Amino acid sequence: MKIAIVGATGNVGRKIIEVLEQKKLSIENLHLLASKKSSGKELSFKGKKIKVENLENFDFSKVDITFFSAGKKISETYAPKAAKFSVVIDNSSFFRMDPDVPLIVPQVNKQHLSNLKKNIIANPNCSTAQMVIVLKPLHDLFNIKRVVVSTYQSVSGAGKASMDELIDQTKAVLDNKEVTSKNFTKQIAFNAIPHIDDFLNDGYTKEELKMVNETKKILDKKIELTATCVRIPVLISHAESLNIEFTKTVSPSEIKKVLNKAEGCKVIDEPSDNMYATPVDAAEKNETFISRIRTDNSNKNSINLWIVSDNLLRGAALNAVEIAETYYNKN
Repeated sequence: MKIAIVGATGNVGRKIIEVLEQKKLSIENLHLLASKKSSGKELSFKGKKIKVENLENFDFSKVDITFFSAGKKISETYAPKAAKFSVVIDNSSFFRMDPDVPLIVPQVNKQHLSNLKKNIIANPNCSTAQMVIVLKPLHDLFNIKRVVVSTYQSVSGAGKASMDELIDQTKAVLDNKEVTSKNFTKQIAFNAIPHIDDFLNDGYTKEELKMVNETKKILDKKIELTATCVRIPVLISHAESLNIEFTKTVSPSEIKKVLNKAEGCKVIDEPSDNMYATPVDAAEKNETFISRIRTDNSNKNSINLWIVSDNLLRGAALNAVEIAETYYNKN
């Protein structure tokens, strides 16, 4: 494969490079692209140094697949240009709800990779990606009616500057110094902020709406879903509390049995031994971890569970590379 990565110097771009290296794919050429100010920097790939190129001047006819991980404005401008020559896999939100662009999690809906109309494939929001991997096998067997999800999202989902802000604020609090917030609306250190992305007229945020719309597009438009998205002072990995209502009664043992066999899932659920997954446990891991599986005592057809996943890896870079693998193998 001949590959380009737009936004190669960012959190997700660097993680895509790591995943490509770990998977040992046959890559003939790898082009690392970024803004003019980052061009000339060097990043490592398979023991070699590769210079970052200026996105503005790049000839996309050199590559077969282009990953975009530089934000929606860059995707809006450059993805259609790249799609004239290569298959685009876009990590931004810009194309996700375009009816002519498939929104893909390979473990869930890889069948939608056939007949690309715009030569663009969208990668879902990281919080959606880890959730639908769990919901898919359960929906296939037990028919999900409704999902209530509360997310506990790490600061890496907001970029490197937000990670730096958490570290700086934590030091300031511990040193009894003044705390300043640039990337968050409130202090993030030792706090929880129920606000990710902009607020809409109905009181929900865009992040919450993304989870609703993307889940319906990827999995099933009949599933009802409501979300509350919260930013917490964790560097990597998103956690989610799910209440899943089925059309019939399902036992926790049945849920465990299904998820233990599901691709991309790993159940860690032994409460008596304090065995449950946390964000630290999921960091740098490929799987979505499932814990705290139990019956909702207020509704016999509902199950509560807890899921954790590395948002940069499972929720973004790994999913993007798996899309590329799946598409390449199909074609």
